Amino acid sequence: MIKMKPMFVYLSLSHTLISCRFNLPQGAPPSPDGAFSAFAQQAYVKASNTAAGDVFGDSVALSADGSTLVVGAWGEDSITTGIDGNQADNSAERAGAVYVFVRDATTWRQQAYIKASNSGGNDCFGRSIGLSADGSTLVVGAYAESSSATGINGDQADNAATYAGAAYVFTRSNTTWSQQAYIKPSNTGAGDFFGRKVALSADGATLAVSAYIEDGAATGINGNQADNSARDAGAVYIFTRAGAIWGQQAYIKASNTGAYDYFGFPMALSNDGSTLAVGAVNEDSADTGIDGNQPNNSAADSGAVYVFRRFGAVWAQQAYIKASNTGAQDRFGSSIALSADGTTMAVGADQEDSAAVGLAGNQADNSAENAGAMYVFKRTDAIWTQQAYIKASNAGAGDNFGSEVALSADGMILAVGARSEASAATGVNGDQSDNSAAGAGAVYLFSYNDAAWDQEAYIKASNTGPADLFGFSIALSSDGLTLAVGTGAEDSLGTGVDGNQAGDFDLNTGAVYVFH
Repeated sequence: MIKMKPMFVYLSLSHTLISCRFNLPQGAPPSPDGAFSAFAQQAYVKASNTAAGDVFGDSVALSADGSTLVVGAWGEDSITTGIDGNQADNSAERAGAVYVFVRDATTWRQQAYIKASNSGGNDCFGRSIGLSADGSTLVVGAYAESSSATGINGDQADNAATYAGAAYVFTRSNTTWSQQAYIKPSNTGAGDFFGRKVALSADGATLAVSAYIEDGAATGINGNQADNSARDAGAVYIFTRAGAIWGQQAYIKASNTGAYDYFGFPMALSNDGSTLAVGAVNEDSADTGIDGNQPNNSAADSGAVYVFRRFGAVWAQQAYIKASNTGAQDRFGSSIALSADGTTMAVGADQEDSAAVGLAGNQADNSAENAGAMYVFKRTDAIWTQQAYIKASNAGAGDNFGSEVALSADGMILAVGARSEASAATGVNGDQSDNSAAGAGAVYLFSYNDAAWDQEAYIKASNTGPADLFGFSIALSSDGLTLAVGTGAEDSLGTGVDGNQAGDFDLNTGAVYVFH
């Protein structure tokens, strides 16, 4: 039987809604220095076929050098398949599309318009994307695709497993893109949402795909996939590529699998693909810190993160991580990023309630509901410890700080999205205290200097608008100096690069902003 699940997250994108080491006064953003002193918006990027409801920018990815940008628009409606097909035939509602842009010097241009090989209405192709370091391997998730196929390159036309989900791998040779693989899990099931999150290693040869509402009750690695008695527990699948051939390497579950935990909602891979971090935003343990008591389910939806390591081809869980101030409904693990070597991890809790601002504030003051928080962890040998507890410089109730996160390769630059922040400011380091644009969104940039985290920049869109959710998706280049920010709920009808930003003509067309 098909499971009745919370189907489309896009409903939250509607316009009905949906220091300088900290301790800064609200309305007084930090003054950037060094590499960030000239940080500014470089481009305003729209689809070549902008249309209402396309949510262009709901997912973004950057190559390591920041010269290739990939943007998902899972609400796009064209029925075409493959590369650079007919963008004007909108007969497949929410089929989804992906757009590739490249940068020459400081100028961006669209290189490709990519569709699934089996485009279908409501497939949501582009809901998640991952990119190799050189930008030549791209993976795209279509979490509502309905084929009942299993494994690699199976029957795409059999739509007998509604919302089972799929992932697609594309490769670029010179400037030409082509599809390399169509990937399904080993236990395809209706309603599992396989492809809701994807992650690629730097060389593009290790792929992690989550099915965050898969129902397996197994725990650990390669357990029993047939026991579907833990509704919406979630799972992650690891695939590897040899030459051009993909195969499944592992089926990964939490060590304390529980119904409705959403294991796999966020996840991240290290550059070599040997460290995997997986969030379970609805996990319920009330414990704090590292490797605590997992069965104590007295803090509903507090959230947890699980770290796995691969040795050879064998995966094992290394750590079970909770916040230092675990609280019910905090959703710790709502976003995750890893440094290139996997030794620094940033974790968001976008519904954490502390009213603290900046670094090392009071974690116990829960007077700012859903303000959100970030936590940074470090690994030494095999031991994880919490390094920092970070709040926005203008923490406010309902801001959802930590809803998205990205790290530079060295783990020294951190970008944090607060998709519901309400300032009407525009550009970099504007007025944080003007909360007249509800749900506009913001991104905060931090750097690690002299054994402490500093806020370097407070970033807003050039055309800030209420309910745009700026920061819903973010990506950083390897050096942390190129930042892409997506806002699937932006409303301009502009097309291409640096078009007309003015006017909110159509709901949720979407946009991406590139800063450098």
